[in-house]
Amino acid sequence: MQNWKRNAALFLTGQALSLWGSMIAQYAIVWHVTLATRSGTAMTLFTIVGLLPMFFISPFAGVWADRFDRKRVINLADGSVAFASLIAALFLAAGVDSIWMLLSCVVVRSLGQGVQMPAVGSFIPDIVPAGQLTRVNGLQGSIQSFAALTAPATSGAMMTFVPLEALFFLDVATAIIGISIVMFLVKAPGKPTAAGSGERQGVAYFRDLKEGIRYMRSRGHVLRMIILSSAFFFLSAPAAFLTPLQVTRNFGDDVWRLSAIEILFSGGMLAGGLLISAWGGLKNRIHTMTLSCVLCGLLGAALGAATNFPLYLVITAALGVSLPLWRAPSMVLLQTTVNPAFMGRVLSVFAMAPSVMMPLGMVVFGPLADVISIDAILVATGVLISLLSIPLVTSKTLIKAGRASSS
Repeated sequence: MQNWKRNAALFLTGQALSLWGSMIAQYAIVWHVTLATRSGTAMTLFTIVGLLPMFFISPFAGVWADRFDRKRVINLADGSVAFASLIAALFLAAGVDSIWMLLSCVVVRSLGQGVQMPAVGSFIPDIVPAGQLTRVNGLQGSIQSFAALTAPATSGAMMTFVPLEALFFLDVATAIIGISIVMFLVKAPGKPTAAGSGERQGVAYFRDLKEGIRYMRSRGHVLRMIILSSAFFFLSAPAAFLTPLQVTRNFGDDVWRLSAIEILFSGGMLAGGLLISAWGGLKNRIHTMTLSCVLCGLLGAALGAATNFPLYLVITAALGVSLPLWRAPSMVLLQTTVNPAFMGRVLSVFAMAPSVMMPLGMVVFGPLADVISIDAILVATGVLISLLSIPLVTSKTLIKAGRASSS
């Protein structure tokens, strides 16, 4: 792979610009709906339509990532999100400020993101040598964390001084720049796999999907990875979603406290991504994931036990650092051990774990938080997350796959 560093740098730059603009628009939608409706029902509706389309299209998106030119799939998905923003901006500029219009925009954006994620995960191994995948995935995670760190503040500041449509136009502009970089400057194989012919239609998609499921079931380490990741993100839901409520109950409802935990967690994830990128992790990727599992579990439990807010902030930042030590190695393990012809389908299912299991976790733990203390929930789920390290290190199949992915 000649000039892989240039290719990877250009690709990550294009994705970073597009992601940043997209997150600014996404926050603008959430905050605009919150201020306009002050309705929990409306926010629940927007959360659902932001997740369900992504969930339903992801398996088919994996098929498309395996069938077609992945670079084009990424750009088409990115373009569809930008197009939705453009239509919303034009409606808003014309004076049409409709909740249903924004809801439709969120649906299209969710579909585009559901197509884009497995295509990006499948495309990176096409342009990056296997030995460098951990570093590149770590950098990508840091870029996502940086966007998550800066987009809320940028969106909030812009909404104070400019009309809402300006944020959607910004999303369109950053998408155009990002798409142009990937389309014209990133060099990659036009069709990296031979999973199937683009001319096959209809039922062939379902046949390809079934073949992907059959492949995952036949590869023990892939199935175990999906199951353990699903459990990991299900149990992580309280730490991800209930901590603002916990802080409000335990330490006070000051806005700066809620901002502080968000900033420190995102900052920690940024640092963790840079750490795994520079370090590369332990020799066996499963051991790095085990380390992350233990740290995330213990730190999650510590959040439930903390009685001092400064200490709580330190634990939050450390938890942010620990999470990329799970995400990057798990992605690289699959990228280096899965047949490229099935890469898109495997990664699409793998990407569904956090998008489905964390909301499902909230369905369980959210109502439970009104019955028992959030502190107890965090301690219990933290212990359970730590215990997930046992099937990680005792599975000969996973240890073998982790060793193979590092060779």
